[in-house]
Amino acid sequence: MITMIICIVLLILGYVFYGKFTEKVYNPDPMRKTPAYSKFDGIDYLPMPTWKVYMIQFLNIAGTGPIFGAIIGAMFGPSCYLWIVLGCVFGGAVHDYLSGMVSVENGGIGLPEIVGKYLGKRTKNVMLAFSVLLLLMVGAVFVYSPAVILGNLIKDGSVSVQMICVAVILIYYVIATMVPIDKIIGRIYPIFAFALIFMAVSMLVCLLVKWPGGVPEIWDGMQNRAPQNGTIFPCLFISIACGAISGFHATQSPLMARCLKNEKIGRPVYYGAMITEGAIAVIWATVSGYFFFGGGNVEMGAEGITAAPQVVTIVSKHWLGTVGSVLALLGVVAAPITSGDTALRSARLIVADAFKLDQQGIRNRLLVSIPIFIVTGLILWFNIADANGFDVIWRYFGWSNQTLSIFTFWALTVYLAKYRKGLYYLMTLLPACFMTSVCTTFICTAKIGFNIPESLTAYIGLVSFFVPMVLFFLWLNRGPRSSRG
Repeated sequence: MITMIICIVLLILGYVFYGKFTEKVYNPDPMRKTPAYSKFDGIDYLPMPTWKVYMIQFLNIAGTGPIFGAIIGAMFGPSCYLWIVLGCVFGGAVHDYLSGMVSVENGGIGLPEIVGKYLGKRTKNVMLAFSVLLLLMVGAVFVYSPAVILGNLIKDGSVSVQMICVAVILIYYVIATMVPIDKIIGRIYPIFAFALIFMAVSMLVCLLVKWPGGVPEIWDGMQNRAPQNGTIFPCLFISIACGAISGFHATQSPLMARCLKNEKIGRPVYYGAMITEGAIAVIWATVSGYFFFGGGNVEMGAEGITAAPQVVTIVSKHWLGTVGSVLALLGVVAAPITSGDTALRSARLIVADAFKLDQQGIRNRLLVSIPIFIVTGLILWFNIADANGFDVIWRYFGWSNQTLSIFTFWALTVYLAKYRKGLYYLMTLLPACFMTSVCTTFICTAKIGFNIPESLTAYIGLVSFFVPMVLFFLWLNRGPRSSRG
Protein backbone atom coordinates (compact mmCIF):
# COMPACT_ATOMS: atom_id res chain seq x y z
CA MET A 1 0.00 0.00 0.00
CA ILE A 2 2.79 2.43 0.87
CA THR A 3 4.58 1.39 -2.31
CA MET A 4 1.46 2.25 -4.31
CA ILE A 5 1.32 5.78 -2.87
CA ILE A 6 5.02 6.33 -3.48
CA CYS A 7 4.65 5.12 -7.08
CA ILE A 8 1.72 7.44 -7.83
CA VAL A 9 3.65 10.39 -6.40
CA LEU A 10 6.69 9.44 -8.52
CA LEU A 11 4.54 9.27 -11.65
CA ILE A 12 3.20 12.77 -10.98
CA LEU A 13 6.70 14.10 -10.33
CA GLY A 14 7.85 12.37 -13.51
CA TYR A 15 5.25 14.28 -15.51
CA VAL A 16 6.17 17.60 -13.87
CA PHE A 17 9.95 17.31 -14.21
CA TYR A 18 10.98 14.70 -16.78
CA GLY A 19 7.96 15.50 -18.92
CA LYS A 20 9.00 19.15 -18.93
CA PHE A 21 12.57 18.13 -19.80
CA THR A 22 11.33 15.97 -22.68
CA GLU A 23 9.24 18.86 -23.97
CA LYS A 24 12.26 21.16 -23.75
CA VAL A 25 14.36 18.69 -25.75
CA TYR A 26 11.76 18.54 -28.52
CA ASN A 27 11.13 22.31 -28.33
CA PRO A 28 7.58 22.61 -29.72
CA ASP A 29 6.84 25.57 -31.96
CA PRO A 30 3.52 27.23 -30.95
CA MET A 31 3.56 29.35 -34.12
CA ARG A 32 3.78 26.40 -36.53
CA LYS A 33 0.46 25.46 -38.10
CA THR A 34 -0.55 21.94 -37.05
CA PRO A 35 -1.85 19.32 -39.54
CA ALA A 36 -5.37 19.86 -38.16
CA TYR A 37 -5.32 23.20 -40.00
CA SER A 38 -2.73 22.74 -42.76
CA LYS A 39 -4.30 19.48 -44.03
CA PHE A 40 -7.90 19.90 -42.85
CA ASP A 41 -10.26 17.43 -44.55
CA GLY A 42 -13.11 17.17 -42.02
CA ILE A 43 -12.61 13.39 -41.74
CA ASP A 44 -9.29 12.61 -40.07
CA TYR A 45 -7.64 16.04 -40.05
CA LEU A 46 -9.61 18.52 -37.97
CA PRO A 47 -8.98 20.60 -34.80
CA MET A 48 -10.59 19.37 -31.58
CA PRO A 49 -10.67 20.77 -28.00
CA THR A 50 -7.61 19.89 -25.92
CA TRP A 51 -9.54 18.06 -23.20
CA LYS A 52 -11.25 15.91 -25.82
CA VAL A 53 -7.97 15.12 -27.60
CA TYR A 54 -6.49 14.06 -24.26
CA MET A 55 -9.46 11.82 -23.44
CA ILE A 56 -9.37 10.17 -26.87
CA GLN A 57 -5.60 9.65 -26.72
CA PHE A 58 -5.93 8.16 -23.24
CA LEU A 59 -8.67 5.75 -24.29
CA ASN A 60 -6.91 4.91 -27.58
CA ILE A 61 -3.79 3.73 -25.79
CA ALA A 62 -5.43 2.21 -22.72
CA GLY A 63 -7.20 -0.90 -24.00
CA THR A 64 -7.11 -3.58 -21.34
CA GLY A 65 -3.34 -3.17 -20.95
CA PRO A 66 -3.09 -1.14 -17.72
CA ILE A 67 -5.67 -3.44 -16.10
CA PHE A 68 -5.14 -6.97 -17.41
CA GLY A 69 -1.40 -6.44 -17.93
CA ALA A 70 -0.98 -5.13 -14.38
CA ILE A 71 -2.95 -8.07 -12.96
CA ILE A 72 -0.73 -10.57 -14.77
CA GLY A 73 2.41 -8.57 -13.93
CA ALA A 74 1.50 -8.33 -10.24
CA MET A 75 1.79 -12.12 -9.99
CA PHE A 76 5.56 -11.69 -10.39
CA GLY A 77 5.63 -9.62 -7.19
CA PRO A 78 6.69 -6.06 -6.25
CA SER A 79 9.17 -5.85 -9.13
CA CYS A 80 6.17 -4.86 -11.25
CA TYR A 81 6.05 -1.46 -9.48
CA LEU A 82 9.58 -0.59 -10.58
CA TRP A 83 8.84 -1.48 -14.17
CA ILE A 84 5.60 0.52 -14.28
CA VAL A 85 7.10 3.71 -12.82
CA LEU A 86 10.52 3.66 -14.49
CA GLY A 87 9.18 2.28 -17.75
CA CYS A 88 6.37 4.84 -17.89
CA VAL A 89 8.33 7.99 -16.95
CA PHE A 90 11.58 7.29 -18.83
CA GLY A 91 10.27 5.04 -21.60
CA GLY A 92 6.58 4.91 -22.45
CA ALA A 93 5.69 8.57 -21.95
CA VAL A 94 8.79 9.70 -23.88
CA HIS A 95 7.95 7.18 -26.63
CA ASP A 96 4.37 8.45 -26.91
CA TYR A 97 5.21 12.16 -26.71
CA LEU A 98 8.06 12.18 -29.23
CA SER A 99 6.32 9.87 -31.72
CA GLY A 100 3.25 12.11 -31.55
CA MET A 101 5.20 15.34 -31.94
CA VAL A 102 7.39 14.03 -34.77
CA SER A 103 4.15 13.08 -36.52
CA VAL A 104 2.80 16.62 -35.97
CA GLU A 105 6.04 18.11 -37.28
CA ASN A 106 5.80 16.00 -40.44
CA GLY A 107 2.18 16.69 -41.31
CA GLY A 108 0.50 13.95 -39.25
CA ILE A 109 2.30 11.00 -40.89
CA GLY A 110 1.78 7.50 -39.52
CA LEU A 111 4.32 5.29 -37.78
CA PRO A 112 5.63 3.50 -40.92
CA GLU A 113 6.32 6.89 -42.52
CA ILE A 114 8.16 8.06 -39.39
CA VAL A 115 10.25 4.88 -39.31
CA GLY A 116 10.93 5.12 -43.04
CA LYS A 117 12.07 8.73 -42.82
CA TYR A 118 14.67 8.05 -40.11
CA LEU A 119 15.57 4.37 -40.57
CA GLY A 120 15.28 3.98 -44.34
CA LYS A 121 12.88 2.70 -46.99
CA ARG A 122 13.53 -1.00 -46.38
CA THR A 123 12.78 -0.65 -42.70
CA LYS A 124 9.69 1.33 -43.60
CA ASN A 125 8.36 -1.55 -45.71
CA VAL A 126 8.95 -4.02 -42.89
CA MET A 127 7.31 -1.60 -40.48
CA LEU A 128 4.33 -1.15 -42.80
CA ALA A 129 3.54 -4.87 -42.90
CA PHE A 130 4.36 -5.38 -39.22
CA SER A 131 2.24 -2.49 -37.92
CA VAL A 132 -0.80 -3.32 -40.09
CA LEU A 133 -0.65 -6.97 -38.96
CA LEU A 134 -0.43 -5.88 -35.32
CA LEU A 135 -3.36 -3.49 -35.72
CA LEU A 136 -5.48 -6.24 -37.28
CA MET A 137 -4.61 -8.53 -34.35
CA VAL A 138 -5.57 -5.74 -31.94
CA GLY A 139 -8.89 -5.37 -33.74
CA ALA A 140 -9.58 -9.12 -33.52
CA VAL A 141 -8.47 -9.52 -29.90
CA PHE A 142 -10.41 -6.45 -28.78
CA VAL A 143 -13.60 -7.72 -30.37
CA TYR A 144 -13.59 -11.02 -28.53
CA SER A 145 -12.49 -10.04 -25.00
CA PRO A 146 -15.20 -7.37 -24.41
CA ALA A 147 -17.76 -9.71 -26.02
CA VAL A 148 -16.93 -12.33 -23.37
CA ILE A 149 -17.36 -9.80 -20.53
CA LEU A 150 -20.64 -8.51 -21.98
CA GLY A 151 -21.83 -12.09 -22.41
CA ASN A 152 -21.12 -12.78 -18.74
CA LEU A 153 -23.04 -9.65 -17.72
CA ILE A 154 -26.05 -10.30 -19.95
CA LYS A 155 -26.59 -14.06 -19.72
CA ASP A 156 -24.04 -15.88 -17.64
CA GLY A 157 -21.44 -16.40 -20.34
CA SER A 158 -23.77 -17.91 -22.98
CA VAL A 159 -21.82 -18.63 -26.18
CA SER A 160 -24.73 -17.48 -28.37
CA VAL A 161 -24.92 -14.16 -26.51
CA GLN A 162 -21.16 -13.75 -26.87
CA MET A 163 -21.41 -14.27 -30.64
CA ILE A 164 -24.19 -11.67 -30.85
CA CYS A 165 -21.94 -9.26 -28.94
CA VAL A 166 -19.08 -10.04 -31.36
CA ALA A 167 -21.34 -9.17 -34.31
CA VAL A 168 -22.56 -5.94 -32.72
CA ILE A 169 -19.00 -4.82 -31.88
CA LEU A 170 -17.84 -5.59 -35.44
CA ILE A 171 -20.69 -3.52 -36.90
CA TYR A 172 -19.73 -0.66 -34.59
CA TYR A 173 -16.10 -0.99 -35.76
CA VAL A 174 -17.14 -0.65 -39.40
CA ILE A 175 -19.09 2.53 -38.68
CA ALA A 176 -16.52 4.12 -36.35
CA THR A 177 -13.65 3.41 -38.75
CA MET A 178 -15.41 5.03 -41.69
CA VAL A 179 -17.10 8.18 -40.34
CA PRO A 180 -15.35 11.50 -39.48
CA ILE A 181 -13.40 11.25 -36.23
CA ASP A 182 -15.48 13.88 -34.43
CA LYS A 183 -18.85 12.20 -35.14
CA ILE A 184 -18.57 9.05 -33.02
CA ILE A 185 -15.10 8.85 -31.50
CA GLY A 186 -15.09 12.53 -30.54
CA ARG A 187 -18.49 12.23 -28.84
CA ILE A 188 -18.54 8.91 -26.99
CA TYR A 189 -14.86 8.44 -26.11
CA PRO A 190 -14.88 11.08 -23.35
CA ILE A 191 -17.79 9.22 -21.72
CA PHE A 192 -15.96 5.88 -21.87
CA ALA A 193 -12.75 7.53 -20.63
CA PHE A 194 -14.70 8.84 -17.64
CA ALA A 195 -15.92 5.29 -16.91
CA LEU A 196 -12.37 3.93 -17.02
CA ILE A 197 -11.04 6.72 -14.77
CA PHE A 198 -14.03 6.26 -12.43
CA MET A 199 -13.14 2.60 -12.07
CA ALA A 200 -9.50 3.38 -11.24
CA VAL A 201 -10.36 6.16 -8.77
CA SER A 202 -12.98 3.93 -7.10
CA MET A 203 -10.42 1.18 -6.65
CA LEU A 204 -7.93 3.69 -5.25
CA VAL A 205 -10.48 4.99 -2.72
CA CYS A 206 -11.37 1.43 -1.68
CA LEU A 207 -7.70 0.62 -1.17
CA LEU A 208 -7.10 3.74 0.92
CA VAL A 209 -10.24 3.21 3.04
CA LYS A 210 -9.83 -0.53 3.54
CA TRP A 211 -6.00 -0.41 3.71
CA PRO A 212 -5.87 -4.21 3.22
CA GLY A 213 -2.97 -6.07 4.75
CA GLY A 214 -0.68 -8.52 3.04
CA VAL A 215 -0.06 -6.44 -0.09
CA PRO A 216 3.61 -7.07 -1.00
CA GLU A 217 5.85 -3.99 -0.75
CA ILE A 218 9.08 -3.46 -2.64
CA TRP A 219 11.11 -3.92 0.56
CA ASP A 220 9.54 -7.35 1.06
CA GLY A 221 11.80 -8.67 -1.68
CA MET A 222 11.97 -8.62 -5.47
CA GLN A 223 11.93 -12.39 -5.95
CA ASN A 224 9.71 -13.95 -8.60
CA ARG A 225 6.44 -14.97 -6.92
CA ALA A 226 5.01 -16.64 -10.03
CA PRO A 227 7.77 -18.75 -11.62
CA GLN A 228 5.08 -20.71 -13.45
CA ASN A 229 4.51 -17.59 -15.60
CA GLY A 230 8.16 -17.43 -16.62
CA THR A 231 11.19 -15.43 -15.52
CA ILE A 232 10.91 -11.78 -14.46
CA PHE A 233 13.24 -10.93 -17.32
CA PRO A 234 11.91 -10.88 -19.97
CA CYS A 235 8.34 -12.08 -19.20
CA LEU A 236 7.34 -9.25 -16.82
CA PHE A 237 8.28 -6.65 -19.44
CA ILE A 238 6.12 -8.36 -22.05
CA SER A 239 3.17 -8.87 -19.66
CA ILE A 240 2.98 -5.22 -18.56
CA ALA A 241 3.09 -3.25 -21.78
CA CYS A 242 0.45 -0.51 -21.90
CA GLY A 243 1.14 0.54 -18.31
CA ALA A 244 4.84 1.08 -19.02
CA ILE A 245 5.96 0.88 -22.68
CA SER A 246 3.77 -0.11 -25.61
CA GLY A 247 4.60 0.08 -29.31
CA PHE A 248 0.89 0.11 -30.13
CA HIS A 249 0.74 3.66 -28.74
CA ALA A 250 2.92 4.97 -31.57
CA THR A 251 0.30 3.80 -34.08
CA GLN A 252 -2.33 5.80 -32.18
CA SER A 253 -0.40 9.03 -31.55
CA PRO A 254 -0.66 10.16 -35.22
CA LEU A 255 -4.48 10.03 -34.95
CA MET A 256 -4.39 12.85 -32.43
CA ALA A 257 -1.45 14.53 -34.19
CA ARG A 258 -4.04 15.31 -36.87
CA CYS A 259 -6.35 16.95 -34.32
CA LEU A 260 -4.02 19.06 -32.12
CA LYS A 261 -4.67 22.79 -32.23
CA ASN A 262 -1.19 23.73 -31.05
CA GLU A 263 2.14 21.93 -30.51
CA LYS A 264 2.34 23.21 -26.92
CA ILE A 265 -0.49 20.93 -25.82
CA GLY A 266 1.47 17.84 -26.83
CA ARG A 267 2.85 17.23 -23.34
CA PRO A 268 -0.50 17.00 -21.50
CA VAL A 269 -2.01 14.98 -24.35
CA TYR A 270 0.77 12.46 -25.01
CA TYR A 271 2.99 12.42 -21.94
CA GLY A 272 0.03 13.07 -19.64
CA ALA A 273 -2.13 10.27 -21.06
CA MET A 274 0.70 7.78 -20.57
CA ILE A 275 1.25 8.89 -16.96
CA THR A 276 -2.49 8.46 -16.33
CA GLU A 277 -2.28 4.96 -17.72
CA GLY A 278 0.72 4.21 -15.51
CA ALA A 279 -1.23 5.33 -12.44
CA ILE A 280 -4.09 2.97 -13.36
CA ALA A 281 -1.58 0.14 -13.74
CA VAL A 282 -0.13 0.87 -10.27
CA ILE A 283 -3.62 0.81 -8.72
CA TRP A 284 -4.54 -2.50 -10.33
CA ALA A 285 -1.16 -4.00 -9.48
CA THR A 286 -1.92 -3.19 -5.83
CA VAL A 287 -5.45 -4.61 -6.06
CA SER A 288 -3.96 -7.75 -7.60
CA GLY A 289 -1.23 -7.95 -4.98
CA TYR A 290 -3.91 -8.09 -2.31
CA PHE A 291 -6.05 -10.51 -4.33
CA PHE A 292 -3.23 -12.98 -4.99
CA PHE A 293 -0.95 -12.60 -1.96
CA GLY A 294 -2.93 -10.79 0.75
CA GLY A 295 -5.83 -13.17 1.11
CA GLY A 296 -8.23 -11.15 -1.04
CA ASN A 297 -9.18 -14.19 -3.11
CA VAL A 298 -10.22 -16.01 0.09
CA GLU A 299 -12.17 -13.01 1.37
CA MET A 300 -14.02 -12.76 -1.94
CA GLY A 301 -14.58 -16.50 -2.29
CA ALA A 302 -12.45 -16.71 -5.40
CA GLU A 303 -9.62 -19.12 -4.58
CA GLY A 304 -7.92 -20.53 -7.64
CA ILE A 305 -9.01 -17.64 -9.90
CA THR A 306 -6.11 -16.22 -11.95
CA ALA A 307 -7.74 -15.01 -15.20
CA ALA A 308 -7.55 -11.21 -15.37
CA PRO A 309 -11.15 -10.58 -16.58
CA GLN A 310 -12.51 -12.71 -13.72
CA VAL A 311 -10.36 -10.89 -11.17
CA VAL A 312 -11.69 -7.52 -12.39
CA THR A 313 -15.31 -8.73 -12.25
CA ILE A 314 -14.99 -10.30 -8.79
CA VAL A 315 -13.17 -7.37 -7.17
CA SER A 316 -15.49 -4.77 -8.74
CA LYS A 317 -18.65 -6.52 -7.56
CA HIS A 318 -17.24 -7.20 -4.08
CA TRP A 319 -15.94 -3.68 -3.43
CA LEU A 320 -18.19 -1.39 -5.47
CA GLY A 321 -21.62 -3.01 -5.25
CA THR A 322 -24.06 -3.41 -8.11
CA VAL A 323 -24.16 0.14 -9.51
CA GLY A 324 -20.48 0.85 -8.97
CA SER A 325 -19.43 -2.46 -10.51
CA VAL A 326 -21.57 -1.84 -13.61
CA LEU A 327 -19.85 1.53 -14.14
CA ALA A 328 -16.45 -0.03 -13.48
CA LEU A 329 -17.05 -2.93 -15.87
CA LEU A 330 -18.34 -0.47 -18.47
CA GLY A 331 -14.87 1.06 -18.39
CA VAL A 332 -13.25 -2.37 -18.77
CA VAL A 333 -15.51 -3.18 -21.74
CA ALA A 334 -15.18 0.25 -23.35
CA ALA A 335 -11.37 0.28 -23.16
CA PRO A 336 -10.72 -2.63 -25.55
CA ILE A 337 -13.61 -1.70 -27.85
CA THR A 338 -12.34 1.84 -28.28
CA SER A 339 -8.74 0.68 -28.76
CA GLY A 340 -9.95 -1.84 -31.32
CA ASP A 341 -11.84 0.62 -33.48
CA THR A 342 -9.02 3.17 -33.50
CA ALA A 343 -6.57 0.34 -34.28
CA LEU A 344 -8.53 -0.45 -37.43
CA ARG A 345 -8.86 3.27 -38.20
CA SER A 346 -5.06 3.53 -37.90
CA ALA A 347 -4.70 0.53 -40.22
CA ARG A 348 -6.92 2.28 -42.77
CA LEU A 349 -4.84 5.46 -42.62
CA ILE A 350 -1.49 3.61 -42.79
CA VAL A 351 -2.58 1.64 -45.86
CA ALA A 352 -4.06 4.78 -47.44
CA ASP A 353 -0.82 6.69 -46.89
CA ALA A 354 1.21 3.83 -48.37
CA PHE A 355 -0.88 3.79 -51.58
CA LYS A 356 -1.42 7.57 -51.67
CA LEU A 357 -5.20 7.21 -51.47
CA ASP A 358 -7.00 10.35 -50.32
CA GLN A 359 -9.53 9.49 -47.62
CA GLN A 360 -11.93 12.40 -48.00
CA GLY A 361 -14.18 10.47 -50.38
CA ILE A 362 -16.24 7.49 -49.19
CA ARG A 363 -15.15 5.36 -52.18
CA ASN A 364 -11.48 5.37 -51.20
CA ARG A 365 -12.34 4.72 -47.55
CA LEU A 366 -14.36 1.67 -48.59
CA LEU A 367 -11.59 0.53 -50.92
CA VAL A 368 -9.15 0.40 -48.02
CA SER A 369 -11.53 -0.64 -45.24
CA ILE A 370 -13.23 -3.66 -46.83
CA PRO A 371 -10.04 -5.78 -47.09
CA ILE A 372 -9.08 -4.74 -43.54
CA PHE A 373 -12.38 -5.98 -42.12
CA ILE A 374 -12.26 -9.19 -44.15
CA VAL A 375 -8.81 -10.07 -42.78
CA THR A 376 -9.83 -9.07 -39.23
CA GLY A 377 -12.91 -11.28 -39.52
CA LEU A 378 -10.80 -14.23 -40.70
CA ILE A 379 -8.38 -13.84 -37.78
CA LEU A 380 -11.34 -13.67 -35.43
CA TRP A 381 -13.07 -16.70 -36.99
CA PHE A 382 -10.04 -19.01 -36.94
CA ASN A 383 -9.24 -18.14 -33.34
CA ILE A 384 -12.81 -18.61 -32.14
CA ALA A 385 -12.79 -22.05 -33.80
CA ASP A 386 -9.70 -23.01 -31.77
CA ALA A 387 -10.33 -23.23 -28.01
CA ASN A 388 -6.77 -22.06 -27.29
CA GLY A 389 -6.54 -19.73 -30.25
CA PHE A 390 -6.85 -16.48 -28.34
CA ASP A 391 -4.29 -17.53 -25.74
CA VAL A 392 -1.80 -18.02 -28.57
CA ILE A 393 -2.64 -14.85 -30.49
CA TRP A 394 -2.47 -12.82 -27.25
CA ARG A 395 1.08 -14.04 -26.57
CA TYR A 396 2.17 -13.13 -30.08
CA PHE A 397 0.36 -9.81 -29.73
CA GLY A 398 2.27 -9.05 -26.51
CA TRP A 399 5.62 -9.75 -28.15
CA SER A 400 4.82 -7.94 -31.42
CA ASN A 401 3.47 -4.97 -29.46
CA GLN A 402 6.75 -4.53 -27.64
CA THR A 403 8.73 -5.21 -30.82
CA LEU A 404 6.88 -2.31 -32.41
CA SER A 405 8.26 -0.04 -29.67
CA ILE A 406 11.78 -1.03 -30.74
CA PHE A 407 11.23 0.38 -34.25
CA THR A 408 9.79 3.57 -32.77
CA PHE A 409 12.57 4.06 -30.22
CA TRP A 410 15.31 3.56 -32.82
CA ALA A 411 13.61 5.99 -35.23
CA LEU A 412 13.33 8.57 -32.43
CA THR A 413 16.97 7.98 -31.46
CA VAL A 414 18.10 8.73 -35.01
CA TYR A 415 15.84 11.80 -35.05
CA LEU A 416 17.37 13.17 -31.83
CA ALA A 417 20.92 12.34 -32.96
CA LYS A 418 20.40 14.20 -36.24
CA TYR A 419 18.47 17.23 -35.08
CA ARG A 420 19.53 17.81 -31.46
CA LYS A 421 22.98 18.73 -30.18
CA GLY A 422 24.50 17.02 -27.17
CA LEU A 423 23.61 13.63 -25.75
CA TYR A 424 19.83 13.97 -25.81
CA TYR A 425 19.60 10.85 -27.99
CA LEU A 426 20.45 8.83 -24.86
CA MET A 427 16.90 9.35 -23.58
CA THR A 428 15.62 7.06 -26.35
CA LEU A 429 18.79 5.05 -27.06
CA LEU A 430 18.78 3.33 -23.66
CA PRO A 431 15.07 2.32 -23.85
CA ALA A 432 15.68 1.19 -27.45
CA CYS A 433 18.52 -1.10 -26.39
CA PHE A 434 16.57 -2.38 -23.38
CA MET A 435 13.43 -3.23 -25.37
CA THR A 436 15.57 -4.83 -28.09
CA SER A 437 17.07 -7.02 -25.36
CA VAL A 438 13.64 -7.84 -23.86
CA CYS A 439 11.98 -8.82 -27.14
CA THR A 440 14.98 -10.74 -28.49
CA THR A 441 15.36 -12.71 -25.26
CA PHE A 442 11.64 -13.44 -25.06
CA ILE A 443 11.27 -14.79 -28.61
CA CYS A 444 14.45 -16.84 -28.19
CA THR A 445 13.47 -18.48 -24.89
CA ALA A 446 9.64 -18.58 -24.99
CA LYS A 447 7.76 -21.74 -25.94
CA ILE A 448 5.96 -19.79 -28.67
CA GLY A 449 9.39 -18.78 -30.00
CA PHE A 450 12.62 -20.74 -30.41
CA ASN A 451 12.41 -22.33 -26.93
CA ILE A 452 16.13 -21.91 -26.21
CA PRO A 453 17.03 -23.00 -22.62
CA GLU A 454 16.35 -20.29 -20.00
CA SER A 455 19.90 -20.75 -18.69
CA LEU A 456 21.05 -18.66 -21.67
CA THR A 457 18.69 -15.77 -20.89
CA ALA A 458 21.36 -13.52 -19.36
CA TYR A 459 23.78 -14.03 -22.27
CA ILE A 460 21.14 -13.40 -24.93
CA GLY A 461 19.92 -10.32 -23.03
CA LEU A 462 23.39 -8.77 -22.71
CA VAL A 463 24.40 -9.42 -26.31
CA SER A 464 21.13 -8.04 -27.69
CA PHE A 465 21.51 -4.94 -25.50
CA PHE A 466 25.09 -3.98 -26.29
CA VAL A 467 25.45 -5.02 -29.96
CA PRO A 468 22.78 -2.58 -31.21
CA MET A 469 24.30 0.15 -29.03
CA VAL A 470 27.76 -0.41 -30.56
CA LEU A 471 26.30 -0.38 -34.08
CA PHE A 472 24.50 2.88 -33.32
CA PHE A 473 27.68 4.61 -32.13
CA LEU A 474 29.52 3.39 -35.23
CA TRP A 475 26.77 4.95 -37.36
CA LEU A 476 26.81 8.13 -35.28
CA ASN A 477 30.54 8.63 -35.77
CA ARG A 478 30.09 8.38 -39.54
CA GLY A 479 27.07 10.59 -40.09
CA PRO A 480 26.92 14.42 -39.77
CA ARG A 481 24.06 16.03 -37.93
CA SER A 482 21.46 18.17 -39.64
CA SER A 483 19.38 21.17 -38.79
CA ARG A 484 15.80 20.52 -37.78
CA GLY A 485 13.42 20.10 -40.66
